[in-house]
This record gives sequence, structure tokens and C-alpha cells, in this order.
Amino acid sequence: WVKDEGPDILCLQETKCGAQALPPDICDLQALPHQYWASPTEKPGYSGVGLLAREQPLQVTYGIGVEEHDQEGRVLTAEFPSLFVVAAYVPNSGRGLIRLDYRERWDAAFRDYLTRLDSLKPVAVCGDLNVAHQELDLRNPKANRKTAGFTDRERNSFSKLLSAGFLDTFRHLNPSLPSAFTFWSYLGAARERNVGWRLDYFLWSQRAEAALCDSRIHQQVMGSDHCPISLYLAV
Repeated sequence: WVKDEGPDILCLQETKCGAQALPPDICDLQALPHQYWASPTEKPGYSGVGLLAREQPLQVTYGIGVEEHDQEGRVLTAEFPSLFVVAAYVPNSGRGLIRLDYRERWDAAFRDYLTRLDSLKPVAVCGDLNVAHQELDLRNPKANRKTAGFTDRERNSFSKLLSAGFLDTFRHLNPSLPSAFTFWSYLGAARERNVGWRLDYFLWSQRAEAALCDSRIHQQVMGSDHCPISLYLAV
């Protein structure tokens, strides 16, 4: 699918491996020769993100510059001449919401980081942001009000991020489209029944809205409990 799609930049989340353990079919993507990987310092096989690019970035940074949040390999940032691209895998609040307090601290630090980048040049954020922002973004909102990814606290944090100057590109272009999900549990034939959540996003700097061309969800692409999403920019 990646070869057919031919992206200029490919972001991967929850890779669960470091650069030394990558499968050959990823390393051999000749159209994306510039490859960067972040993984946890003390938890092999946990979280992790990757960013692959057709053109070499001006620079690549790891983490958000806050020690508390930079141990789990969750953020990679590539700077290009006209924009920053941030690959992110936001922490899950966990069963029983045991990490919800930490998640709120992470959200605030991540928001500060993105606004600093946005003061320099436009920012595209790609990632599993582990939140369904609106009731429209999951099949069963009433049953999940106290479930990780749909608590009021997580949704309010995401609203604050958008208010800081970012567009949820898919919802900006499709404000009332239902059943547009990117994640389905492996249990209960959830994908076949389209009982899902929209957890994966492309955010884009609101001040550069004119460069936004399209934002798509590729529900037909299999191979994971998430599906790919894509962003098209004129930059």
C-alpha cells in the first residue's frame, strides 16, 4: 500500500521496536531512504514512532524537550524548508484511567511544544493522538464517557490544542461525516461492524489553512487495528 500511495513523508506509530529490529520490507523502501526512529530508553517493545522521508530533512529532533515525557519514544520532529512534520504517539490513559493525570501533563507539554514550533513555521502533526474528540468520532459515545480516550478531561485537552492554532484537518473538511473511524478493537468483529473510534489525526497550523488540500481516512487498508490516514498539502 505504501508503494502504491507513494507518500513524500510516512509516519508510523506504536512501532514497538528500535532501529536495530526493523523488518526488511521497511528498511528496503527505496522511495523513502531517510528513516528516523524513536523508541523507549528502558522499555523495549513498547510505544515508538518512525518517520520516513523522500527528501532529507533539514534536521530531526527526538522528544519534546521535557525529560518526564521523553523516555517512551513518542515524538519525532522533522524540519523541512516550508514546514515541520511531527510524528506522535500520545500516551493512553490506561485501563481504569490510571495514567489520566500523567496524560493531562503530557497534553499540556505537547501543546506548548507545538505552539513553539508553529511560531517558526507551519506544523503538520501526524499521529495516534488517543482521543476521540467529538461524539461523532466513535460509535458508542454514551457507553464510553469514562473510557480512556473519551473522558471529558482528554477531550478538553484536545480542544485546547485546537484553540492554540491548529486544525483537525479531517473534521475541518468533513464537519458532520459519521462513521469515519481509524481504530477498531480486534474483539467482537468490531471492524466488520464498523464499531470504531477516530483516534488518528492530521493536525495543521490554522494560519496556513490555505495550503490544506485534502485529509483522508483509508478504511479499506488492512493489516492493523488502525488504518492509515493521509494529508495533502500545497507547500
